[in-house]
Amino acid sequence: MRAWILPVLFVLCGSGLATGLASGGSPGAAAAVLLGFVLLAGVNSPLVFPRSIGALEAQRRSAADGRPVVYWRPGCAYCIRLRTRLGRRARRAHWVDIWRDPQGAAAVRVANDGNETVPTVVVAGRPHTNPDPAWVREQLSGAV
Repeated sequence: MRAWILPVLFVLCGSGLATGLASGGSPGAAAAVLLGFVLLAGVNSPLVFPRSIGALEAQRRSAADGRPVVYWRPGCAYCIRLRTRLGRRARRAHWVDIWRDPQGAAAVRVANDGNETVPTVVVAGRPHTNPDPAWVREQLSGAV
């Protein structure tokens, strides 16, 4: 539920601003503002990311296929940057939403001195906090 707070706030704020603009006689500006806020909501929603799995399942799968595990949370600008830069390759990684999985959040805190800093990418058992997306793409290309 917490993952949807930011997208819902974007839609509500955009709706409020658009209503004010439309009632003030600017329907074109109202439509543009509403569209902008809906796009912001979409980019910050969990729907943009591949389906999340639990941390234990991600670790098990990563051990079997060598693919990276990406710990993320909705609304994180750095996670969005990583996701968009990976493009279609993002589906090859194992994604763990730390807001939905307490074990994932714990794994991130262990890797980052008690902080829930995301994205944290684990490759071959080694955590990398906010890595360069090009490096992550290389790791995805080398995985089975």
